Amino acid sequence: MAMAADELKSVVNRLRRAQGQIAGVIKMIEEGRDCEDVVTQLAAAARALDRAGFAIIATGLQHCLTDAAADGDREEMRARLEKLFLSLA
Repeated sequence: MAMAADELKSVVNRLRRAQGQIAGVIKMIEEGRDCEDVVTQLAAAARALDRAGFAIIATGLQHCLTDAAADGDREEMRARLEKLFLSLA
């Protein structure tokens, strides 16, 4: 399920944002910040990662189903994509 990098620019941006959020969480912990603030930021980073994962799957879905239909592997691809979705649940 390879995809072109230009199709995933928004995903890369989401991941960079999540990377910054995670760095912020680490800094908050090192500074001894309030637990509630740390968990709130950690949850935001987790949501950003989830959204990036779903975006990757959605982008790949178009390519994968088209390729699978051409190759006759539609059911196998559907099972693989379902597994990917469930891995983010």
